[in-house]
Amino acid sequence: MVTIPSAVVVISGKRKTGKDYVANLLQERFSTELCAVLRLSGPLKSQYAKENGLDIAKLLDSSQYKETYRKDMIQWGEEKRNENPEYFCKLATSGAESERDIWIISDSRRTTDIEYFLKYYPKKTLTLRIEASQDVREERGFVFKPGVDDAESECGLDSYTDWDYMIINNESSDKLGQELQPLIQDVNKLLQLSKN
Repeated sequence: MVTIPSAVVVISGKRKTGKDYVANLLQERFSTELCAVLRLSGPLKSQYAKENGLDIAKLLDSSQYKETYRKDMIQWGEEKRNENPEYFCKLATSGAESERDIWIISDSRRTTDIEYFLKYYPKKTLTLRIEASQDVREERGFVFKPGVDDAESECGLDSYTDWDYMIINNESSDKLGQELQPLIQDVNKLLQLSKN
């Protein structure tokens, strides 16, 4: 059974800008019964772990284990995407969590990711770019890694300009909550439209 969500929020941003934090805030706001956080990197990491005999749980957390394999995993993922740009988007949206009304895609990294959601859910997709200053990212643990931070997986949306929302995540959670209000209001409107 194919589930059609009422709203899809596609989040993008560089490492350590707070993508997962914002995704979790939005999920808390709308409830876990109504809202699922779907990660495009989840199916990528799962498949990569299977093919290479690695610990999937450690690849999914923010540990050093993931960092050890990140560069090779990125290259493997690029090969899969070159074969089929929709591959990871389809996998991420085909699990049990995709039966929820709101999808938060927490880690869009390429124009093909955004194009997928705009193609299949054109009137339901809202895009959000999160940015943070270099200093703030470094305070959060960011260290530049050649082959990672200059790869398409980090830079693929740098020149994309059609964001529905852009926020700077340098401040307190109160300020962030205020910046998210227009997005939250629009998600609520989409929920209402789907009920009518």
